[in-house]
Formats: sequence, C-alpha cells, structure tokens
Amino acid sequence: MKKFFLRLLRLGAIAYVAVLVMVAGCQNRMLYFPRVSPEPVLLKEAVESGVDPWRDPNGGLIGWRIVNPKAKARLLVFHGNAIDAVLRSNYLHAFDKVGGGANWETYVMEYPGYGARPGTPGRSAFYEAARAAIAQLRAADSRPIVLLGESIGSGTACAMAAEQPDAVAGLVLVVPFARLVEVAQRAMPYLPVSLLLRDAYDNIESLQKYRGRVVFVVAEKDEVVSAEQGRKLAESYAGPKLFIELPDTTHNSFEVSPNEPWVISADKFFQR
Repeated sequence: MKKFFLRLLRLGAIAYVAVLVMVAGCQNRMLYFPRVSPEPVLLKEAVESGVDPWRDPNGGLIGWRIVNPKAKARLLVFHGNAIDAVLRSNYLHAFDKVGGGANWETYVMEYPGYGARPGTPGRSAFYEAARAAIAQLRAADSRPIVLLGESIGSGTACAMAAEQPDAVAGLVLVVPFARLVEVAQRAMPYLPVSLLLRDAYDNIESLQKYRGRVVFVVAEKDEVVSAEQGRKLAESYAGPKLFIELPDTTHNSFEVSPNEPWVISADKFFQR
C-alpha cells in the first residue's frame, strides 16, 4: 500500500511538472487573443466605421484615426484583448465628438500580431510599437497626448507614462488591472504564476513613476480582472485622479459614446 501511494505521489508530481512546462511554453497563446484580418478587409471595415488609416512613415498600417487638426489634444488608444484596433473605433468617435468636437484628435494603435500588422504579440513588441506611435505624434505637432489603455492595454499605457512622463499628458484607464500576476494567480490558483509569467505587467509599479492626471474607469461586476484590481490601482496612485465605477457593468458590457457619463466626466477632467 505504501508503494502504491508513493507511486501515485510520483505520478502526480510528474503530471504537475508537465502542466508547468506546458503553461510556461504556451503562455503567450493563453494571454493574447489577436483578431487577424487582411489589410483590404480592415480598410473596408474602417470605411464602414468612419475612421481613416493611420500609417507609419514607411506606409505601414499601424492603426486608425479621425483627423481633427483644430482639436486641443490627441488621444491615443491601446485597445483590449480578443479584438483588433478597428473594432475599437467607438473610442475614436466618442472622444472626437464629446465636448462639441473641439477637444480631441483620436487615434487607436494596432498591436504587432493583431489585425494586419506583422509581428508577434507580447509586452516587448507592444512597448516598441507604442514608443514609435508616441514619437510619430510628437513629431507631427506639439499638442498634448493622452493615452487610453483598455484592459490589457492599460499595461502599455501605464508603462509609457512611466517611461515618458513628459510626453504623456494624462491617462484614461478603462477596466484596468493593478498587477497582471495577481489576475493570473486568481484564475490559476494551483500554479506558481509569479515564477511562470513573463509578461508581468505591473501597473502599480509603473504609476509610481508618474504624476499626471489619471482617470480610472472600473466595472463593478468585472468578471475578467475584477473590480478590486481597478480599485487597488486607483487607491495606489498619488497623483491627481478621477475614479469612476460603472454600476452593474461587466468587463465587456460598458458603453462608449460621446453621451456616456464616464466619457463626459473624463473629458471634463482634462479640460480643467
């Protein structure tokens, strides 16, 4: 009987190690869910959505925009997971029109490996693309740049604010997390996530290096990252902030339009 239980224990240990190896090797596919489409398909969707292509100096498609050269500032969106940038044109229209249309020229960046943009999804690739996007906007003119990070995009937005505090005039963080490792640990409590997770976005740490204006938009019934994560992140921030909690709202059910109270409040927060 003792040998039997020792064998079971050994087999269990082997199976557990096998799971660790699998998770370590496949974590990018477990974390990132890109929607991939050919460029002609996306261009057609963009026309239907009322947005224009945003290209880099070499002509590469890096996202979408609504041109408004008379606007006071630019809004650069880093979208959430399981979609592509053109599907987040609602942010562009909402902020383009809020406040009478005089406040924002809007952009949404596509991630490498999403949409028609070449590359492999990952934190390093996202950061490199974001740096290039910010540099391109800064080279175009001197109007302030506010970053909007949705869900996984909050990691890139916070990191850019920490890296370039003088270039980032403010942040809007929509359904954000405090630390991705905590979100993953909650989803997989039986694994040593802190040892396995390579793309460990830490928004609390990033915001310790930033003191600009930040809007936190949290969904009360967020079933993906949890409302507690958004509250924790907001509570940790020492700079000027606006905290908005959307009642009876899940991670993906919040509305984005120029008439939404949270959009109006965020806009007013940056016009003071």
